[in-house]
Amino acid sequence: MPPSPSAAAGVTQLLHAWRGGDGRAGEALLEKVYATLRRIASSQLRGERPGHTLQPTALVHEAYLRLLGQQAIDWRDRAHFFGLAAVTMRRVLVDHARARNARKRRRDEAAEPLTLATQGGPGVELLDLDRALTDFARSYPRQAKVVEMRYFAELELEEIAVCLDVSPTTVKRDWTFARAWLRAALAERP
Repeated sequence: MPPSPSAAAGVTQLLHAWRGGDGRAGEALLEKVYATLRRIASSQLRGERPGHTLQPTALVHEAYLRLLGQQAIDWRDRAHFFGLAAVTMRRVLVDHARARNARKRRRDEAAEPLTLATQGGPGVELLDLDRALTDFARSYPRQAKVVEMRYFAELELEEIAVCLDVSPTTVKRDWTFARAWLRAALAERP
């Protein structure tokens, strides 16, 4: 369910004030968006193996620290922020998976795959999903943004449409196409 217009406007105003250098706006922004960021993090970690060393709180904090370094971004609105937050969380998880696999290789152990459950399907290795999404983005950048915002940030189609400045029908079509493309690409993996 999309946020109320006043809630969305409040986040947007805080983003602009924070970009302008208002440190208190950054603190207020974190308070306002923390629950949603935690929900996104929980969603992204849901398909991971039991005992994953990253917990939702740690993922939120790591992603938010990375976003702090992005203060110069011209934040358009709430959807833009959450879309970038979801992408940042994905990058944190991918970096974590790569580091974990590198440590295992150094110990001459087989790298245990980290999985991310896909909707209604078997687990998919996070690194495979990241590679497939990166390949997809080369040819279909807008559709890749739709995937990032819909799958990783769990934004509504209408919110994504506003962020990308396209119609909700276009977003729905992009989402359907992207899922089919990614399913086919991931099915081809060894």
